[in-house]
Formats: sequence, C-alpha cells, structure tokens
Amino acid sequence: MKKILSLLLALSMALSLAACSPNQPETENGVAASEETAAEETAEETSEEANDAEAAASETDSAADTAAEVVYPVTVTDQAGREVAIEEEPQKLVSGYYISTSLLIALDLDEKLVGIEAKADTRSIYHLSAPELLELPSVGTAKEFDLEGCAALEPDLVILPMSLQDTAGTLEELGIQALVVNPEDQELLSEMISLIGTATNTKDRAQSLLDFTSEQEARLAEALADVETPSVYLAGNSSLLSTAGDAMYQSDMIRMAGGVNAAAEITDTYWAEISYEQLLAWDPEYIVLASDADYTVDDVLADQNLAECTAVVNGNVYQIPGDAEAWDSPVPSGILGAVWLSSVLHPEECPEADSAAVIDEYYETFYGFTYSEN
Repeated sequence: MKKILSLLLALSMALSLAACSPNQPETENGVAASEETAAEETAEETSEEANDAEAAASETDSAADTAAEVVYPVTVTDQAGREVAIEEEPQKLVSGYYISTSLLIALDLDEKLVGIEAKADTRSIYHLSAPELLELPSVGTAKEFDLEGCAALEPDLVILPMSLQDTAGTLEELGIQALVVNPEDQELLSEMISLIGTATNTKDRAQSLLDFTSEQEARLAEALADVETPSVYLAGNSSLLSTAGDAMYQSDMIRMAGGVNAAAEITDTYWAEISYEQLLAWDPEYIVLASDADYTVDDVLADQNLAECTAVVNGNVYQIPGDAEAWDSPVPSGILGAVWLSSVLHPEECPEADSAAVIDEYYETFYGFTYSEN
C-alpha cells in the first residue's frame, strides 16, 4: 500500500514539474499552449452563447411579427357594439366617413379603396397624400348615403359613422360586412384605430400611429407638468357662439395642450350654442377658432360685444391651422392640434419650432409629404 502511495506521489511531482517546465511550447504572444486552448474553448463557448442569444432574439422578432398578423376569419366588435365576422382579409374597401378615410390612408390602404364619402375634393389631405382617391365613386353623405351605389362597388368591408348604424345593418343583410365607428374623444379615436387595424390586417401600422400619439401625449405632459393652465374658449366653424363642451374631442385637445376648456360645464355631446353674455361670464384668456371657421380672427378682435373679454384685450385670438386636416376634429392626426396649441399657450415650454418638427415628422411618416412645404 505504501509502495503504491509512493508511486502516486512521484507521479504527481513529475506532472507538476512538467507543468512548470520552461520548455513547454508557447504561442507567438507568449501564451502557454494549454492557456491558448482554454481561451479558444472559452471563445467558442462565448460565440455559441452569442449565437443562441441572436437566435432567441430572432425568434422573438418573428413571434412579434406573427402576433401582428391577423388570422382570418376574425370577429371584431365595432363601436356600435355590433359583432362583425370578417371571413378574409378585405381587398376592396368603402369609407363613408372622412375620418375613417384619412385613417385608411395612414394605414397605407388607400389603394384598396373603391369608394369614399361625398365632397372628398374639399379635403386637403387627399390632395396632398392620395389624389387618386378624388377619382373614386362617391357613396354620399351621412344624411344621404347611396346604399345602391355602395353595393354596386361590391366591397369586402364598408366603414361608416355612428349616424349610419342602420345602414350598416342593411348592408349586412345584403351580405356586405360593415363597421360602425364613433371617434368622439381621444380614447374612442384610439379604439377606432385598433379596430380598423385588426379588421384590415394592418395592426403593426395602426400601433405605430397609436405609439406616435402616446409619445406626444407623454412629451406634452412632461413639458407642461408645472405650468399654469389658462382658460381656452374653442369657437365652432359655423359661429363664434358655437362651442364644444367637456364630452367632446376638442376638450381633450385643450387639456393636452396645457389649457382648461372654458366651456367644460357644458355636457352636450355635440356643438352647443351659447350667448355673448355666457362667453363674457367665462371671460377666457384665449379664444381659438375652428380650423374651418366661416369667420376670421380679425372679425373676433373687432367684435364690439367682446371688447372687454380678456382674450380680445390681450390679442390672444388664434385659428387652428387647416392646411391638411381639421386637427380640432377626431382625425388620426388630431394629436397635432394639441401639439400646435401647446406652442400658442406655452411657447417657452413648447417652442413653435419643436411643434413644427413634430408635425412634419407625422405627415412624412404616415402620409408621405412634408407639411411645412405645403
């Protein structure tokens, strides 16, 4: 037993001496061969780990892409609470509402449109982004919808405003699927974008739109967190004495821009008519006119009935730009109304140049033109 132990001890010492021998071959950099081998093994292991991580990331991206793809048939619930089963990805679309038509352009679906609402030639956004839409057949208005003409286009999906809910039911009886939308505030607008994104298999593009709006909301909230919020009176397009109460989209726009709606006490879900006495009682610090108002800023400043109104006294009367769309309505670009208004109410926190850059970015990304160049 002792002899065996002695032999083992001698063998161990011999191996130790061999490990310390100066005659052990080295690499060109003076690293022992055994160390080089270990380093190579470590490098191989690191490379394998990197490859595994890359493969995992690729699988994650692939899963995300797959999640964005809609599997048909798909059933959605529209904003009238109707369940609509869509058997296949729609290839022919009809939009009877300017807001949904604008969204379809942003979703890059304008080439699938075969019919749109009446008076399309009055929409600047069509001229700037998708002029070919102006040649499409009209399906009429909310008051006079051309049901027969719409059916003749043989659309796979029709998108209609809430006022045409009954028409949607009639189209369904004819075997034509229809979605009813109702983007009356910021939350409902976002819901509409998601709804149509799912129905048309453009969820990724729809999410990009929603992300843009969320990013701007967050930016404005941070920039305006500590500012004083002035009162803002938003005047309608038909009359200075027509305004939007707290239940309407326009009130959200004012809030996001760092203001308070002077007419917040009004609960109507449509434009409300008021008197000069009421406007003077509110005494807003700013008066903002709708983008398509039938009257001008100069008309308001010269109105003797408002001579003592704070907004008029200080010259704080403005009109929302309407060069592309009416940002004071719940169009997909509606967040730009808040972006623009923030630079009017709080120019130090939200410089005009910054707002202009955001507006250009939006239209370049989703509509293919530069707003500031038109």
